[in-house]
Amino acid sequence: MAKKQFKTESKKLLDLMINSIYTNREIFLRELVSNASDALDKRHYMSLTDSAYTPSDPLHIFLEIDKDARTLSIEDNGIGMNREELEHNLGTIAHSGSTEFKQQLEKADEVDIIGQFGVGFYSAFMVSRKIVVETKKVGEDAFRWISEGQDGYQIEPCDRERIGTKITLYIREDTKDINYSEYLDSYKVELLIKKYSDYIRYPIQMFIEKTQPKEGSEDEYETVKELKTLNSMVPLWRRNKKDIDEKDYNSFYKTKFFDWEDPLKVIHYSLEGNVSYKALLYIPSRIPYNFYSKDYEAGLQLYSKGVFVMDHAKDLLPDYYSFVRGLIDTDDVSLNISREILQQDQQLQALRKSVTKKIKGALVDMLVKEREKYEDFYKNFGNSLKYGVYQDYGANKDELKDLLMFHSSYNDGYVTLKEYKERMKEDQNEIFYCTGSSIEQIKRQPQIEKLLDKGYEVLYFTNEIDEFSIMMMRDYDGKQFKSAQQADSSIETDEEKQKKEELQKDNSDMLAQMKEALDGKVTDVRISSRLKSNPVCLVADQGGISMEMEKYLSQLPEGEKAKANKVLEINPEHAIFKVLQKIHDKDAEDFSKYTDILYQQALLIEGFPVDDPVDLANKICDLISKAND
Repeated sequence: MAKKQFKTESKKLLDLMINSIYTNREIFLRELVSNASDALDKRHYMSLTDSAYTPSDPLHIFLEIDKDARTLSIEDNGIGMNREELEHNLGTIAHSGSTEFKQQLEKADEVDIIGQFGVGFYSAFMVSRKIVVETKKVGEDAFRWISEGQDGYQIEPCDRERIGTKITLYIREDTKDINYSEYLDSYKVELLIKKYSDYIRYPIQMFIEKTQPKEGSEDEYETVKELKTLNSMVPLWRRNKKDIDEKDYNSFYKTKFFDWEDPLKVIHYSLEGNVSYKALLYIPSRIPYNFYSKDYEAGLQLYSKGVFVMDHAKDLLPDYYSFVRGLIDTDDVSLNISREILQQDQQLQALRKSVTKKIKGALVDMLVKEREKYEDFYKNFGNSLKYGVYQDYGANKDELKDLLMFHSSYNDGYVTLKEYKERMKEDQNEIFYCTGSSIEQIKRQPQIEKLLDKGYEVLYFTNEIDEFSIMMMRDYDGKQFKSAQQADSSIETDEEKQKKEELQKDNSDMLAQMKEALDGKVTDVRISSRLKSNPVCLVADQGGISMEMEKYLSQLPEGEKAKANKVLEINPEHAIFKVLQKIHDKDAEDFSKYTDILYQQALLIEGFPVDDPVDLANKICDLISKAND
């Protein structure tokens, strides 16, 4: 029988198919099993209207390994092919018989055909030096298709009696870099079926060797072959939710995603519409150990009609939901020719939008109905939401604003921005916050004394990202965010404002002398209306970065360090103010020492290091010794 060349392209094209389109050799088995599943689908469909197609045995896929001959066979009792179909389907690269079959059916949308990509069969040449296909269709003769790849193919009659198709791969010899023999290992083949084809609806069977005691003997063992079904067939996410209990979900999660703890939340749903898919999503109970490292791989597993396609499809989730684990099963997302790369198309965008919306809905539902569980979630993954607000210049703020929580003076616990707004005073137009290293440290901040005294609620920002995220938000439903550590105060009464201005004017010389003594360390020294028990505090002047941001930026790698424009505020009601008034004209040197000590004290309160600890200690000792003179 003379060889024929592939119809569409040259050896160069086939070489491209084998060596370039597929980046992972092991997926050849997924492709061939998917094709076999298609053949079984077609026979099942035809048998509904034509009894001649009714199989004598249950529909199945059978794998067989012959190590001596270095062959791996994939056989099905599906619809089979005649000579013309062999010529048409296997003689033309990138032709898909599955697609054509589906197009011919009146109710095409109701038939679930996996293999619509056209080149999956040729991936087998990545591991095979030769491929033999034996096939027989109902009521027709059997034929054999033989090819060694680029040199073409031949078709000849054969003696096959069973309806269906058997593909025999002659596995390549091992090379220095590639171990082809692993595909002749039954354990490896079983792993590949579990990984890629576990949810094919038909049983995938293979004889597996196992060792057992010889009958009638306690000391002797024998090796026997046992027919084993390698796939589970019915995926959990395709079962009715009513038939699945919490134990099933948890067991699947821990096995599938290698977690030792039960998930915090399960999101299982199906959606039909412009984009149709089934989803099984999980929110972990704890942060994965490598979540904040470059080793963490975000993204959902992607299946197409139960066939595993991709392990980490990052495009299915926004970064701020990267903690979500799970899978999507859909046939509405376009894949590239090798099924390994998602195309950036409208279906993908619609799917991503739908999944994102569903996750947010589940989180909102947890927040409303299971507050304690949501707070557990937020302790673990709240920073991801905050980073989401900060990313893309605040483009996601409307999506995430109602999921954010912060500690608050209301009860030291978590509050949402919505809850804060609902408790705001009638004439309050700003959401107050204060930054610090911990709740306890913030509660001791002198800048919030008067705020709390007047009954204003203050959000406690204990994480660097807190302030960055609200900077991007700018406001929450029209209410501006306002730092208690900024220079201007918006809670002063007219009476307080007038009194402060009078004191500022009356003590202008002293305040100017203090500013001069600090020699550029502050942009101004002012009378404060926000202090109660503390003598001084530092606040950030308008138009610059906050002091908390200065501390954060100072920890970054070498580079230009941004500095906050600091203002020293002094409490006119404190005893130290009276001391300063007495000595500022009498002893310029001591006045300068007092000023510097107060400034260094304010630095310490804010969590900054003092400029010169030894100099500060000497000044304190000097003033104490003078007090005893």
